[in-house]
Amino acid sequence: MENKNSETLVQNQEWLDSTIERLRKANVVLPTFSQLRNPSTIPPEVLRMFHEVPTDIAHPLNLFRLHWYNDLRTGGLREVPEYTVLPTSLTGVAAPIVVLFGDTFPMISAHKVLPAYACLVPRLVAGQFDPSRHRAVWPSTGNYCRGGVAISKILNCRGVAVLPEGMSKERFDWLDQWVIDKSDVIKTPGTESNVKEIYDKCAELRADARNVIFNQFAEFGNYLAHYLVTGAAVEKVFSDLRGDNPDLRLAAFVSTTGSAGTIAAGDYLKDRCGSKIAAAEPVECPTLLRNGYGEHNIQGIGDKHIPYIHNVMNLDFVVGVSDKSSDALNVLFNTDTGRDFLSKHKDVDSRYFDSALGRFGLSSNANVLAAIKLAKHQKLGADDVLVTIATDGADMYKTERQKTVSSEYGGQFDQLDAAEVFGCHLTGQGSGEVDELSLKDRERIFNLGYYTWVEQQGVTLEDFAARKKQDFWYQLSDLQSVWDQQIRQVNVAARDLQPEAVE
Repeated sequence: MENKNSETLVQNQEWLDSTIERLRKANVVLPTFSQLRNPSTIPPEVLRMFHEVPTDIAHPLNLFRLHWYNDLRTGGLREVPEYTVLPTSLTGVAAPIVVLFGDTFPMISAHKVLPAYACLVPRLVAGQFDPSRHRAVWPSTGNYCRGGVAISKILNCRGVAVLPEGMSKERFDWLDQWVIDKSDVIKTPGTESNVKEIYDKCAELRADARNVIFNQFAEFGNYLAHYLVTGAAVEKVFSDLRGDNPDLRLAAFVSTTGSAGTIAAGDYLKDRCGSKIAAAEPVECPTLLRNGYGEHNIQGIGDKHIPYIHNVMNLDFVVGVSDKSSDALNVLFNTDTGRDFLSKHKDVDSRYFDSALGRFGLSSNANVLAAIKLAKHQKLGADDVLVTIATDGADMYKTERQKTVSSEYGGQFDQLDAAEVFGCHLTGQGSGEVDELSLKDRERIFNLGYYTWVEQQGVTLEDFAARKKQDFWYQLSDLQSVWDQQIRQVNVAARDLQPEAVE
């Protein structure tokens, strides 16, 4: 885990020179953070080549698609990130619940490829990682390791995925197709909540100097990518909504905690729009709510610890949701029986099925449920917008859906089951397990992180405590200009270009 002041220091000029040569040979140009934040600034000659490169392959051009503005239909750019406003007939609340789609990102159809790039590239351009010498190790409970493996493949370096053995079959199938060697997929004991076991395995791997750990829970690149890129994308969507209704206000940004990357967009939105920040977590493992423990199946949001990059002193709400609900919605939204019920009995327009609901994975369902609960708890009205993220799509959870049908519905999901899911797990969500955080609550959550980061991971108490002040987080954004300048310099060197050619 790096101190933020070491993020920009050139560690080894020989490694940097080797990286530059590797980028030259692979014909790789690195996008800057400012380009990913505002893709209209990507060079026109790059944009013109988009139609020649599929989004699902490890091609250098797909690095310039690591943003929210991808148009899946044309392969080009959209003016506004793709989003949906869920109908009240589905949510049961007056407050508009707006969902941005993470499946518009390339290669893995999930937005976690963005933080993977954001964690790796600052090390690349500072001579702290040499793809010809090192293996990139990506500890994850889901999509982050897939994103890391994809980015590694573009650089033709070994990408190692470390994730719990209990993750969905589809994740492992994808990894088997993308890793250079099957041994680069390392399965740790447990499921979502077994992050400690992932850390233990990474500690073993770190003993080999060739392994470089890109710990998303502690890398400031993860935080900044979402603060700058995702936060600005949500702001753009909200501005688009207000074009039709200027009375709208952004009430809250809602996100499962996970590595605490995505929720960093909430810090940006609070600064710019005055909105609140709500963290969702499973009631089966209520870490923020109750200092609790347990297991759950909301895949991609590992628990039982507080990520180092989570700005918990800026958090306003914690919302507990059940994995039984997210699992049930996976069935309701993605079976003919469930969709038939929604269309015939709840007047949900069938256009939402493929354009929206079929693009919700398990954590996406949890995000929507948390937004519904927060709307009820706060008694929000039609002008109070809640925004959240669909991190990935339902295709990653087909086998999980089959498991749920088998275990919960006796192998046959019928109309009565659909009605029960709708009533109990969707519109029947109450406002319980919603904590509005006081200063003492935030301090309790902050202090809980001590046991992971100081006692177990060796962070100094001074560095740990510095994160309690908001000035620490405000100053992080200064890294963007430094990283962008380093990226430009590397691009110039790798392509033998004049500086203005990569601006």
